[in-house]
Amino acid sequence: MTAVYYVIRDMRHEDIPEVMHVDREVFPNDWTYRSQLAFQRDLENPSIRYIVACTVGKSLSSSREAKSRTNWVKRLFNYCWDDHTKDAIVGFSGFWMMLREAHIIAIGVRHAHRRHGLGEALLLATIELAASLNAGVITLEVRASNEAAQALYKKCGFHVVGKRLRYYSNNNEDGIIMSTDDIHSLTFQAHFQQLKRTHAEKHHNIICLVP
Repeated sequence: MTAVYYVIRDMRHEDIPEVMHVDREVFPNDWTYRSQLAFQRDLENPSIRYIVACTVGKSLSSSREAKSRTNWVKRLFNYCWDDHTKDAIVGFSGFWMMLREAHIIAIGVRHAHRRHGLGEALLLATIELAASLNAGVITLEVRASNEAAQALYKKCGFHVVGKRLRYYSNNNEDGIIMSTDDIHSLTFQAHFQQLKRTHAEKHHNIICLVP
């Protein structure tokens, strides 16, 4: 058997073309796509952060993994910071900060890499990164028909706070507004840390290098 390894890291300028492909695949019905120039401006804006999920080289045998997880993680860390390495971007997440609110711009994973825990991993990393930047709450909009995404957000501590009527212009679909409570509260953090532990135990092949 083989195991595909993924790493979640900060987005770089050279990632933009691949992230644009993911954007178009995951959000084909949105009213506009983020352009290369828009992504470039976002990466230069200190109030906006993007992270990516990428595959790590070729698949590795599970027996090799079992021999030395510690050495593998060290190699992985060095690999991910090698500027000459070309990773295959399979997912991304972005948010912008306004005062103490982090608003999620988008979270998406390519169809072929779904059901591997990457969507949840990106969301957990986004929450932790926002917390490290002193965000108090995190908000987002999601299509009313996207029940799978809403279920994931609720699992991670979001709840419905409103609705934007006919928010999505391609089909006049409503947008559901969701928000967390204070992400630094004891209640939220207890739930969040348990989610992280459970996810890490289930998905050993996803390594997060942010925040």
